[in-house]
Amino acid sequence: MQKIFAAALFSMLAISIPSGPAPSSSQSSASRKAPLPQVRIVGYYASWDAHRGHFADAIRGELLTHVNYAFAKISDEGTAVLGDSCLDVGDCLPERGETAPSPGGNFAHLHRLKESYPHLQILIAIGGWTWSENFSNVALTPNSRERFVASALELFLDRWPGLFDGFDLDWEYPVAGGRAENTYRPDDWENYALLIAEFRRQLDRRSVADGRGYLLTIAAPAVPQGANVGWSRIGAHVNWINLMTYDYHTGGNIAHFNAPLYAAPDDPTPHLNVHATVQRYLDAGVPREQIAIGLPFFGQGYGGVAATREGLFQAAQQDGLEDKNATQEWGIGAVPFRQLRDAHERSFRRFWHSEAQVPWLFNPERRVWISYDDSQSLGLKSDYVRKHNLGGVMIWELGGDDGTLLEGVHRRLNSPGIDFPRH
Repeated sequence: MQKIFAAALFSMLAISIPSGPAPSSSQSSASRKAPLPQVRIVGYYASWDAHRGHFADAIRGELLTHVNYAFAKISDEGTAVLGDSCLDVGDCLPERGETAPSPGGNFAHLHRLKESYPHLQILIAIGGWTWSENFSNVALTPNSRERFVASALELFLDRWPGLFDGFDLDWEYPVAGGRAENTYRPDDWENYALLIAEFRRQLDRRSVADGRGYLLTIAAPAVPQGANVGWSRIGAHVNWINLMTYDYHTGGNIAHFNAPLYAAPDDPTPHLNVHATVQRYLDAGVPREQIAIGLPFFGQGYGGVAATREGLFQAAQQDGLEDKNATQEWGIGAVPFRQLRDAHERSFRRFWHSEAQVPWLFNPERRVWISYDDSQSLGLKSDYVRKHNLGGVMIWELGGDDGTLLEGVHRRLNSPGIDFPRH
């Protein structure tokens, strides 16, 4: 039987959203003495976070093992290039009104981050949702693959020596499913596997020359496409795979969970949840130690939602709403968790689904419904990683934190005395 528990939002604050200010970069030394993570914790840092003054050297590196800097992109000529030279390195064009948020750009902050946390490894992520349009072209032929990979190594390993410890490929998506303007081909998955192999070949050669190893990871969709390629074949060339176990229902027409751990008994899409995704990748041949599940530090908002069942699974919209005032402050679509701190002041209530193991917020007067993750649900997902001996977690993205989420994930993944069955 479905069990849904509602509580006034102020009661949630003791669980996940503190009333006090979020920790800042000037935290006391005592608060920074957390033991280094024993489980892989990968956090994406989005370059555009610098616009609001959230710089990379303020990241709590003692709570992470790896930082993925998002994103570099692929030029129309088939080479790796900076995603935003003004943000990345402070190379701005005043005539276009560009101004660097800080001298030296984000790369200077990343250097300082590594100096503060020598254990921390930084990868440059290439692509993402916005900049995947040319992946199909560079993956197409042996020459295009070799040229693209060589350009990536020259740009990020030669021009900024010592900054990056590897590459994260984020092609969204081969064959279909990304932006309409992307280039697609039926053999994209086969070519992607060949591109990954070429990256590994050149990185291995570079490792011998430099006397050190380099990491290679990918961000993978919630459903393992490209079954004919064989995911075990891809796994042979990467260090781990970051599963994008969120955005399961983005753009849908019902109010549904962004990242349910399990399916609800009456879930109209019971195959779209974290557990189902992990099982599909295991069945496809990916070793469990190579799997990092994605933890969203954001929610998804829907408008026009009826009050039946506190909005759950009710008809909804994510665009085209007439009542823009109901959602303009938080927006329809992605909402960073840090913006949900004052939800109780906007007459939202928190609800919890005991089977899906995620919360949601609902304001029946505004008819706004928000699926999100908080410390409670992220703690349960962290327990899932330990229980199933997975390789760790990936966070999209660190700028969504209010100062509580990352610390809670680190604590849950590294807490002693929790006896989980071994697989």
